[in-house]
Amino acid sequence: MRPEAASGPADRPDGFPAEAWSDDGALGGRLRLLQPRRGHRFGHDAILLAAATPAVPGEHAVELGAGVGAAGLALAQRVPGLRLTLVEIDAALVAAASENAGRNGFGDRVAAVRLDVAAPDRAFAEAALPAGCADRVLMNPPFNDSRRLSASPDPDRRRAHVADEVLLGSWIAAAERLLRPGGTLSLIHPADRLADIVLHLENGFGSVAVLPVHGKPGQPAIRVLVRASKGGRAPFALWSGLLLNDEAGRPTAEADAVLRHAKTLPLATL
Repeated sequence: MRPEAASGPADRPDGFPAEAWSDDGALGGRLRLLQPRRGHRFGHDAILLAAATPAVPGEHAVELGAGVGAAGLALAQRVPGLRLTLVEIDAALVAAASENAGRNGFGDRVAAVRLDVAAPDRAFAEAALPAGCADRVLMNPPFNDSRRLSASPDPDRRRAHVADEVLLGSWIAAAERLLRPGGTLSLIHPADRLADIVLHLENGFGSVAVLPVHGKPGQPAIRVLVRASKGGRAPFALWSGLLLNDEAGRPTAEADAVLRHAKTLPLATL
């Protein structure tokens, strides 16, 4: 997904020069997001993840590996009164996420913290994220298994996209630790990793629901959106898939409603 034209005044805060940072729109211009011109940039996945995450006003959501905050801020835009913590390891992206929260009017209920998702419990507690503090966790874990695909030469993009089984498991374990009993984890990941995800969710999660995302008609899913509840007991649920583009490569009306007009997906309803 190409970023949309930003709406509103073209303000550019100090520390984010135009040659290194672009100012892009998301959700049909509802969000304005500073992001690096090189390295990891937000796209379809972040907006789909927000649309698949259940939340109500007054809850606390934590986004792991938040980057510049696209998914978490899209969720905050949809749910007034939601408290949000954006967790990111890259200091520059943490600064951008904090700036993006403020420039979109969420500064009083959004915090961005620099933290490794694989850090020990003590580090999370010191960042005001003790065990059981979150009602919702959302995440887009790094992917593209380094054993099967060539890694990007760009270190920021490589860190965002190259993963192994240990990393995926550690992210899901961090989510389980952060969530209160009954809280939900929402994630998006390549469809060919669904078996790995389900395996890792067996440790502490249940009530797993999956929504496949298809790039083109008649083709296998390219992504899966997964929601699971901490301690849940409901049976596994497989939802009808979301089709992003029609035969001619044009966005479908259903995808456009989600990506531009902030419509939610079925996984956002518990």
